[in-house]
Amino acid sequence: MEEELKVIISGGGTGGHIFPAISIANALKIAYPRVKILFVGAEGRMEMTRVPAAGYEIKGLPVSGFDRQHLLKNVKVLYRAVESRMMAKKIAREFAPDVAVGVGGYASGPMLSACESLNIPILLQEQNSYAGMTNKILAHKADKICVAYDGMERFFPASKILITGNPVRQELLSINVSREVAIKSFGLDPSKKTILIIGGSLGARTINESVLSHLSLIRQSNVQFIWQTGKIYSDHIKTEMDSRGKPDNLYVSDFITDMAKAYKAADLVISRAGASSISELCLLSKPSILVPSPNVAEDHQTKNALALADKDAAIYVKDSEARMVLIPKAVSTVNEPEKLVTLGRNISTMAHPDASKIIAEEVIKLARNKE
Repeated sequence: MEEELKVIISGGGTGGHIFPAISIANALKIAYPRVKILFVGAEGRMEMTRVPAAGYEIKGLPVSGFDRQHLLKNVKVLYRAVESRMMAKKIAREFAPDVAVGVGGYASGPMLSACESLNIPILLQEQNSYAGMTNKILAHKADKICVAYDGMERFFPASKILITGNPVRQELLSINVSREVAIKSFGLDPSKKTILIIGGSLGARTINESVLSHLSLIRQSNVQFIWQTGKIYSDHIKTEMDSRGKPDNLYVSDFITDMAKAYKAADLVISRAGASSISELCLLSKPSILVPSPNVAEDHQTKNALALADKDAAIYVKDSEARMVLIPKAVSTVNEPEKLVTLGRNISTMAHPDASKIIAEEVIKLARNKE
């Protein structure tokens, strides 16, 4: 019988970090059934609810990011950083992992630093084409760095890099319903072209305002829409729909639980350009219009979007221009069959369907090499 393998997976903050982390954990369970996995996240962040919902134990650190607008508030941030480092070292000693995995986000800094100080092997998983600050800082401590894009030696030692692609939610691939059934589940017409609009689990202000600015065009078009508004904006949008009238060809929800059906229904997807979203679009060969968020570190979403747009694998729309052009562009594009075929074909060439499995195998290798 195989010996038990203990793995710490640390990071989070957004779905872009959490979904890959859970996918890696799931792949580890398949590859090594006697694995014991402990997640470590940041208190109050999304991972503290999403990870337990996926069936894994998680511990939280009080770590938070620096406030560049209000420098005096960083006294508390520094205190939390010290406290988090102490807690991380205690977690590492008590759990005694064979290997630690960092996926980016606040918690991975203190947790992986603590593991490195105890000579525990480290694997980093970087989702974006422009490396995040935490992973750049941790790179010299890592034994292996799994990336999704070419050219990452700009940020990391070339000898440590392995191109694996980004892990995605496996349930997106296992759906076995038809497009017709998927569309009907949203109360829409299978005979019409369908555009899926997503701005992440919390929503995207610019994308939502783009929709609200073009309700007349949506109502008059022979196209239908599935719109995930995000929880933050749901009350405002409900008020707008009540006062202005919701078009019959527009399905509105603050959060779509069954994203597999939403993707299946879509002929075209409007999305932010987070790494996880792009990886899902690649794997599902979905034609897409990407509107990068300008409110992310190092403007990495724009770099992600351009990596696809430069290969005619997606359409890029600037956030500053989206309110005027996004919905008209989407309606025009979804009615161009040849364009949809080209976008779908080109984006599919950038998919890495076995990313989770490959990363899991690398995690197991590091643990064995430690012995």
